[in-house]
Amino acid sequence: MLVKVLLAGLCTVDQVQRVAEIPAPGEKVRSLSMDVAAGGPATNAAVTVAALGAGATLLTVAGAHPLAALARADLEAHGVDLVDLDPGRPDPPAISAITVRDSDGERTVVSRNAHASSRFVLSMRSLHAQLPHSEDEMPGCVLLDGHHPEVALAVARWARDRDVPVVLDAGSWKPVFPELLPLVDIAACSSLYRGEDPREHGVPVVITTAGPDPVRWSTADGSGAVPVPVTRARDTLGAGDVWHGAFAYAVARDTGDVPGWIAFANEVAAERVRHEGPRSWTAAVAKMGEGQS
Repeated sequence: MLVKVLLAGLCTVDQVQRVAEIPAPGEKVRSLSMDVAAGGPATNAAVTVAALGAGATLLTVAGAHPLAALARADLEAHGVDLVDLDPGRPDPPAISAITVRDSDGERTVVSRNAHASSRFVLSMRSLHAQLPHSEDEMPGCVLLDGHHPEVALAVARWARDRDVPVVLDAGSWKPVFPELLPLVDIAACSSLYRGEDPREHGVPVVITTAGPDPVRWSTADGSGAVPVPVTRARDTLGAGDVWHGAFAYAVARDTGDVPGWIAFANEVAAERVRHEGPRSWTAAVAKMGEGQS
């Protein structure tokens, strides 16, 4: 049976410039390359899930603006089933301006995240019609990034009612978290996370990623750390998103345990950073998914 993951969150349009050195204020530099791709935590995670050979359904807001067509085309090309909760929205999608340093893959990101609109709030009435209903359509895992908070809450409640595990990409604290965390089974926090401890909201599994350092985990039964493969980073853009997508895929497969899921996600994220560009890594990750089948 095909592994399926349902993802809900932000979809942006990323303009990525690769440079020899990140410019100082007032300085102009010529880029080595330029790419345009869909971005955002849940979106990059969905591309990862699809690259691994699983079914990836992304609930987000893209809209009718011409720029949204760039994100749609990228996701279609990479096997993601996009469900646009506000397809008539005229506003441009969130856009991220990204600069990647060629020598070590480090990046800078300037972005504007999703913002609410009355039109989008009205579209929530039809959200449940977009969610799976039959047993064959049911995902093995739900991944949320906390953007579009009304969607995150609705999907988390839907999943909780159906005993579908909910993974939260808690890269940074968001106002919806006090209401969302009690509905979450696994909170994966970055080292930059600053906010209330997910354990205080009853989250059973809490994970903390820290770039190249070991990934720490804790449950009611124990805790530990899983090392990250040593690799030469060529591009770190979206590496955390790729990690979350691979982790959600591992959870959805329903084999192994928390340390094993983390180890798999670590391997996939390490493979991502070996490749330059926003999508060049997908072919290599696809081979990793074949090894799991």
